[in-house]
Amino acid sequence: MFKLDLVNQLISWDCYLVTLDFCRFHVFQITHYKQYPPDVSKIYSYFECRRKKGSQFNEVVFFGLQYLMKKYLTGQVVTEEKIQEAKIFYQMHFKQAVFDEESWRKVLEKHDGRLPIRIKAVPEGRIIPRGNVLFTVENTDPNFYWLTNYIETMLLQMWYPITVATISREFKKILAKHLKATSGSLEGLDLKLHDFGYRGVSSQESAALGGAAHLVNFCSTDTVAGLLMAQRYYGCPMAGFSIPAAEHSTIISWGRSREKEAFEQILDQFSSGPVSVVSDSYDIFNACKHIWGDKLKERVMERSQDSCLVIRPDSGDPAETLIEILEECFGCSLNSVGYKVLPSYLRIIQGDGIDLSSVEEILEKLSDEGWSAENVFFGCGSALLQKLNRDTLSCAFKCSYVETNGKGMDVYKQPVTDPSKMSKRGRLSLRRNSDGFLETIERGAGKPEEDLLVTVFENGSLVKDYSLEEIRKNARLRDEEVNPTFLSDCI
Repeated sequence: MFKLDLVNQLISWDCYLVTLDFCRFHVFQITHYKQYPPDVSKIYSYFECRRKKGSQFNEVVFFGLQYLMKKYLTGQVVTEEKIQEAKIFYQMHFKQAVFDEESWRKVLEKHDGRLPIRIKAVPEGRIIPRGNVLFTVENTDPNFYWLTNYIETMLLQMWYPITVATISREFKKILAKHLKATSGSLEGLDLKLHDFGYRGVSSQESAALGGAAHLVNFCSTDTVAGLLMAQRYYGCPMAGFSIPAAEHSTIISWGRSREKEAFEQILDQFSSGPVSVVSDSYDIFNACKHIWGDKLKERVMERSQDSCLVIRPDSGDPAETLIEILEECFGCSLNSVGYKVLPSYLRIIQGDGIDLSSVEEILEKLSDEGWSAENVFFGCGSALLQKLNRDTLSCAFKCSYVETNGKGMDVYKQPVTDPSKMSKRGRLSLRRNSDGFLETIERGAGKPEEDLLVTVFENGSLVKDYSLEEIRKNARLRDEEVNPTFLSDCI
């Protein structure tokens, strides 16, 4: 009986949250309609990743807005039931009547509960230097000027998919540089970084947003939530791939003395297709030299390139030592550019302690010892999806233009204590200048025909729908980023 009651409570709470979709905002925004100047008819705001001196990242990958718009902003988001629930909720919270019931009811009556808002944004997947406008928001009905910044909280959460997509792409730049230098090609690049982060994030939605953001750059993941988001919101039936893989429980359940049998069982069960086996439950070096490299050597050598055994060390930093043991047991060959490659049936995936610095360091060590980056894959969890925050890219949403009594005014903030937080002024556009660089034009001085911002949402409807395929093309690496002489700016 207790379990049933608990389930009912959880279901009711979840439903209650859903009915408050249009009120998923910072509480202090509930009272802002009382604070604007009289006779305001338009509020115009923008989102950017501020430029910051000495930052690790100079440019960002724009991704995730389409999901937020489709899930939270499109269609009828205001109903009488939601208005009443919000009224009661905020009465209890503030202990006074501050919720603007009348204005929300006007949204319902005049616009059928659809938000009179216009959003213009750069195309998803585009690589934009920091300090430039990424999207703008404005009300389309002068009676609902307060809506623009009312939805700030939801829109500012764009910081997360943008940051993950940016970090993922920085990984790709490092991997591409080393792969091209040590193999002569970029074959297999899209599978070189595997998303291990699902269980390390804060929520299912974080996993979906972050997992999908990684899929802008790679096709290798274990994060199902990201695949589902790409499928449902970006039109991609299957955005990423994985292979059968062991974990410690499937190895240690056999007991320490039967580790060989555990490995053998996996080879038997997955005789075709690649398979990954965690091999450090006890002693990674013993496992590689005496089990894989001796007792099961013939079984390993029987496997084809399409049925590759991928050995996974899950602790320490043994990639360099490990590859030498495998060379001793299985041999190697030289590729077209003179670097050593393990037999095609054998590879390594390093999944512990992986971040931008460690990947660079591991690949540098391997190349210094004459090994190609073809030999290794990487798995990344918290450094990809969790060890980041809004300040990583200094994401901000600010008002830059208002109209009062029919007159427009450029507005801005300029805190004397932190000049880096100075905001932009007026209506904004993004253009490519005569030197080929992107720049933001302020004060409404931009030419519409040059503006790279595209209307993506208007009056409750999605205007532009990007596919993941389009987004991946927008985010692809530039030639100078895969050149062996290219120096990564992320270390």
